[in-house]
Amino acid sequence: MVGDWITHNEPWVVAFLGHAEGVKAPGIQDWVTALRASHHLLVSHGMAVGALRAAGAPRVGITLNLAPVHPASSSEEDRAAALRMDGYLNRWFLDPVFRGRYPEDMVALFSRRYGPLECGHDGDRALMSAPIDFLGVNYYMPKRVRASLNHGPLGIEEVRGGAGVTAMGWEVEPDGLHSLLLRIRRDYGSIPIYITENGAAYDDAEVVNGTVDDPERTAYLRDHLLALERAVADGVDVQRYYAWSLLDNFEWEHGYGKRFGIVRVDYETQRRIPKRSGLWYRDYIAQARGRLGSAV
Repeated sequence: MVGDWITHNEPWVVAFLGHAEGVKAPGIQDWVTALRASHHLLVSHGMAVGALRAAGAPRVGITLNLAPVHPASSSEEDRAAALRMDGYLNRWFLDPVFRGRYPEDMVALFSRRYGPLECGHDGDRALMSAPIDFLGVNYYMPKRVRASLNHGPLGIEEVRGGAGVTAMGWEVEPDGLHSLLLRIRRDYGSIPIYITENGAAYDDAEVVNGTVDDPERTAYLRDHLLALERAVADGVDVQRYYAWSLLDNFEWEHGYGKRFGIVRVDYETQRRIPKRSGLWYRDYIAQARGRLGSAV
């Protein structure tokens, strides 16, 4: 029997990247539509929670893509921009799920821009905040922003930090996972957390002696797992971790050009070749199980 059920994966991506920015399906660029889509995703999440519980699902949760947000400078304008980005990316979904309401500052911002928001019918707040058994967290990178008042409805522009980046151009910041997890516990309580996605795409080398040498991905996994261990030591109730991804896969608008897998897929033959990162992760799991076994 399946024990853990997730109602939605990354509703922010569906609502805003799909309906406001138009970079993902269905490719719509309309913020009013995106805001409506986000609301209906949250309501349908609550309805799915009820349906799954009625069907006997042991544990039900939702997965959100979340990130710490840093201002590009210490200026008041950039700090305000970071707060808006946090409201857009993080609080717009966390607040309804755990508090049954949207963040007031973001409601005010969107209402000034688009008029009164149509936030559904009576009972929607209760549905959105239906009790869940765990929160799934997808973490890849932090966000860094500066104020740019003519740049979209949020008046923000993303900037790149000084750290290394992946093949997606995403900043590598393992400490961001630690700070994000502590922030969730501080602001929303000690909900059990599953890290449902964490990983990196790199331009892998070719297969040599039956494997792929990918030291950057190995370091990414190692450093993020160390950050996760620190969060657990600090009292965060993390119960699951899933590396993204087991296999190289189709990456939405990037097609097969970006490889996240810890196992390489030869797309012509479908042959699976373990990468060094996958072998390292295998050994990490064995060592972790050994530590747990010696502690009981």
